[in-house]
Amino acid sequence: MAGLFGAVGLTAACGSSDGSTGDGGSDGGGSAEGFPLELANCEATLTFDAPPERIVLLESAPVTTLDGVGVLDRVVSRAGAFPPGCYDEDLAARIEAIPTLSDEIDDSGHLQISQEMVIAQEPDIVFGLPDGVTREAMADAGAQVVVQNVYCATGGHRASFETLHEQIDAYGRIFDRGEQAEQLSTSLQERINAVSESAKELDTATAAVLYPSVGGGPLYAYGAASMVTAQLDALGIENLFAGTAERVFEISAEPLLAADPDVLIVLHQTDGDGSDVAEEMISQDQLGSLRAVQDQALLPLLFNFAEPASPLVVDGLERIHEWLVELAG
Repeated sequence: MAGLFGAVGLTAACGSSDGSTGDGGSDGGGSAEGFPLELANCEATLTFDAPPERIVLLESAPVTTLDGVGVLDRVVSRAGAFPPGCYDEDLAARIEAIPTLSDEIDDSGHLQISQEMVIAQEPDIVFGLPDGVTREAMADAGAQVVVQNVYCATGGHRASFETLHEQIDAYGRIFDRGEQAEQLSTSLQERINAVSESAKELDTATAAVLYPSVGGGPLYAYGAASMVTAQLDALGIENLFAGTAERVFEISAEPLLAADPDVLIVLHQTDGDGSDVAEEMISQDQLGSLRAVQDQALLPLLFNFAEPASPLVVDGLERIHEWLVELAG
């Protein structure tokens, strides 16, 4: 299978967060005039009497947004997979310095952790809600739980980069960093616009984005509510499974073979380049006859480059675009 997988030659890692002060400090924060604050988050209403000071991360996606608004230094512990390939050297070092509660991830990519371990950290805000952790228990312990908005029920709405801007705005409000949040959104939108303009010259028409379970098990595809649809829309490419309202759903080989997309993007959370994950998927699901496989038009991509909404999805958009340009060349 040598030579099958795309390699993107970006010099910048995916953790550039546009607008961070780097050391977690403010470059002109506010006076917390918006507090107490009530904020809708999925099915819940979050209440903050003041900007939170002790953050626990139960997922990696918030890292670059927290860094971008200058509050990453408030993270007291973390759990889950934080692939160093997603960050530049400085940010990776700062993440590595944060104490780890658990890095146990099951075959479908879900964090395994007890809520007692989280409560022991005495957080006032928790990002992520893995199995076994509840909003109620966290609230009883004095912590509000923030779930990425792309994971909320969307009512079948198609994802867009507005989801990202809403997420950044929410972080700015929670931490009283509105100015930094606005600067971050503006810089990211400029990059999105630049890719969309350049992508008009691409001739790739269709794509599918997959997440294979490691070690066997179900294969998943991403539908309308996923940020990958927003990425493909920005590139002028049809997500062949955007007709499904769900964000992610289990798929068998038959509809994938019938769809036969021009290119495949395979998401993973491994330490390597993901080629082994893609090879296992192709073998297990008998996908060798797909045009994308035959044409060597398959890109393994770290999960947070595509999901959920964070500055990393803009890095991911740029990586996908560069890869497509290389394919066309």
